Amino acid sequence: MSPLDVDTRVLRYFVAVAERLSFTGAARDLYVSQPALSRQIRQLEADLGVELFVRTGREVRLTAAGVELLPSARKALDDWRDAVRSARSAAAAEANVLRVGFVASGGGNVARRARAAFAEQRPDVTIEPKRCDWGGEPDALRQGLVDVAFVWLPNDTDGLRTRVVATEARYVALARDHPLAARESVDIADLRDEPLMWTRKAPKEWVDWWAVNPRPDGGEPVWGPENDNADEMLEHVAAGAAVCFGPESMAEYYAHPDLAWRPVTDIEPLRIAIGWAPQTARPVVRAFVEATVRLAVR
Repeated sequence: MSPLDVDTRVLRYFVAVAERLSFTGAARDLYVSQPALSRQIRQLEADLGVELFVRTGREVRLTAAGVELLPSARKALDDWRDAVRSARSAAAAEANVLRVGFVASGGGNVARRARAAFAEQRPDVTIEPKRCDWGGEPDALRQGLVDVAFVWLPNDTDGLRTRVVATEARYVALARDHPLAARESVDIADLRDEPLMWTRKAPKEWVDWWAVNPRPDGGEPVWGPENDNADEMLEHVAAGAAVCFGPESMAEYYAHPDLAWRPVTDIEPLRIAIGWAPQTARPVVRAFVEATVRLAVR
């Protein structure tokens, strides 16, 4: 293979290993096996005719060639991401479509009212709701998969514009017959020994914030089953395998005969922001943002 034929996936693998200086950590973050990742890096080195990493026991470090390649590889990935985002945005504009990203219950009541108000204001525009992975709203914006999104904060919003439009208390979901379901509310200490649902889909910082990790006493949550989406998560909870956290709107939206939602009184609330990528924000995006902000301040 010519060095000019290297694809962006392999460059992404190289950058991940170079930034973490760990094949194990990079493989975990990329959701690939470590042997597969190592093979791809070896093949890249063979294609380029240079070694990019020095591997000595448990230590991994960049060679001079790797140090030289890293900024160019990052730039190539950024340029390709920007090109893809622009192309997707142009296609949506041509179809007169506004793609609105969300996670689970999204922006709650503000989001629903904003979509309704905007549909009345601009009946010529088709609004397409787009569900994102846990914590994935910012990446969906960067990749041009959505034009605007209701982003659950905290999150990595680097390169994006955001305006906070709602705040919601956080609730815990319990099996209907759980002893804590008899209470009107709970404290975080009440959940100390409860297995907690979590996901590998989202960044660790996002998972830790939702899990309240570390807990106020300095301890770590009891990690329960993993999940990829809200439906999987709540089925585990309904079966009594674990508990999970969610915002107030999720407690309202995901009614379930085998679930009980209770407010957690002593943890900080969720902030929800309207987010967009300024590089591809066409007038219809700005109009939707303005409509949402107007509703939020009423």
